[in-house]
Amino acid sequence: MSRMQAVFYTFSVLSLSVGADVKARSCSEVRQAYAAKGFSLVNVPHQEISGEHLRICAQGYTCCTSEMEDSLSQQSKLEFENLVDETSHDLRSTFVSRHKKFDEFFLELLENTEKSLNDMFVRTYGKLYMQNSEVFQDLFTELKRYYTGGNVNLEEMLNDFWSRLLERMFQLLNSQFQFSDDYLECISKYTDQLKPFGDVPRKLKAQVTRAFIAARTFVQGLMVGREVANRVSKVSLIPACIRALTKMRYCPYCRGMPQEKPCRNYCLNVMKGCLANQADLDPEWNLFIDALLLVAERLEGPFNIEAVMEPIDVKISEAIMNMQDNSVQVSSKVFQGCGQPKPAANGRSSRGISDVFNARFRPYSPEERPTTAAGTSLDRLVTDVKEKLKESKKFWSTLPDGICKEDEVTAGVADDDQCWNGHTKGRYFPEVSKDGLTNQINNPEVEVDITRPDTFIRQQIMALRVMTNKLKNAYNGNDIYFQDSSDEGSGSGSGSGCTEACVTELQLVSTKAPVADDDGSAEQAAGNTSAASALGPSLALAAGLALAALALQRQWR
Repeated sequence: MSRMQAVFYTFSVLSLSVGADVKARSCSEVRQAYAAKGFSLVNVPHQEISGEHLRICAQGYTCCTSEMEDSLSQQSKLEFENLVDETSHDLRSTFVSRHKKFDEFFLELLENTEKSLNDMFVRTYGKLYMQNSEVFQDLFTELKRYYTGGNVNLEEMLNDFWSRLLERMFQLLNSQFQFSDDYLECISKYTDQLKPFGDVPRKLKAQVTRAFIAARTFVQGLMVGREVANRVSKVSLIPACIRALTKMRYCPYCRGMPQEKPCRNYCLNVMKGCLANQADLDPEWNLFIDALLLVAERLEGPFNIEAVMEPIDVKISEAIMNMQDNSVQVSSKVFQGCGQPKPAANGRSSRGISDVFNARFRPYSPEERPTTAAGTSLDRLVTDVKEKLKESKKFWSTLPDGICKEDEVTAGVADDDQCWNGHTKGRYFPEVSKDGLTNQINNPEVEVDITRPDTFIRQQIMALRVMTNKLKNAYNGNDIYFQDSSDEGSGSGSGSGCTEACVTELQLVSTKAPVADDDGSAEQAAGNTSAASALGPSLALAAGLALAALALQRQWR
């Protein structure tokens, strides 16, 4: 074979080889996968083209135009947002559903208790009760107003209830006299000294105050958890994250390998970089969950609002009977302290005690007790929510793992060499970064500015910190919160505690449960805790949170 023939033969072989290679570099699979995503195939190449125009993927021969790269970049962002939303769905639904259940339970418990008291007192005391029923209606109105976020001092409100009841009963038991407003005010001053209702007011005050503080704060805590989870799940992506997501998920398309999925460790590095700020929420989130669990234990035990409210009609009736039994001594001491009242103008005679209160109160038997809207007892609700809360711990730091373990996201095992490593199909060698913003300084996949924490995430961290402190105080029977001084919007709605605007003008208010009983009926509140904070459902309002933080800092100095 002559030299010229050999050269021609070699050129022919190379030409055939190049032709075969061009055929192997067809973009048909990419076109099919691209169309399956809902994109138009107009201007999508049938074969690889030069890739100098690409800004994210490798600029070698490619199946992607610049328009395709832009579309796939937007697709990466959308899919990532959907993945975070789907992965956090169970967490968010837990707080939404449990907040709703507990709120319904507590509100209907109040309604049922009031109805029970009204029905039984009508049957027991008849017209005398109906003529004075507003005293009891006001009691339940104020209890509901407190639970739903009103600026109510429980201890003062309960003291006022017993004072008003003493005034009404004293007049009924001494109907042969007439009493001026000044005289009635004098009578109320003797409530603590005379103890006309026995020890019932003191015990009930301790039990009701602690139970309502725990119930309201727990529901507020569930609401804060709900709001934080909803807001943090709506991720805000930096450009570097979008580039990393596009490179991980869709640069295989540009390389003609649309079927290749990223290696698991590669996925973890991308997710840890994109979710670095969310991971920083985790320490405060875990403390918040622990505080919720502590209050949940109180709801099962000494602060059980169901156990306090169901027999409240019996306890109030016992107090009335104590007053009836001691009416002569009480009247004598009042007359000594406040002076002899004037006889009634119509000359009415003193009515016998049996004519005024002619029957003792009969409590419900267990089968007669009303059920609640939640359809279950408080103990079962608490048992259920405790299990769900424990499952939610460490959620934000493990979110990347939850996303990358999905079959549709990664190729599976971490050291598989049959996966996309960001450059080609092969093993991924870089180590997986640790959690949190500061640990992303050497993240090989996402360029993260560790000096600029996400302000929005920091606001959520502060909201959790404030609520955690409030829960810890509720655990000890104390209610420390910030309250809108105008008190607008309080007293109705759910047990969320305040309206969206409630952190615009804040003042510190503290309610402390009375010292509990020595006989075990109202266990003594344990210890002193640092005074703190607020429920702020408007969690994104930086001004309110800054005030809360300032209050905390002052106390912790």
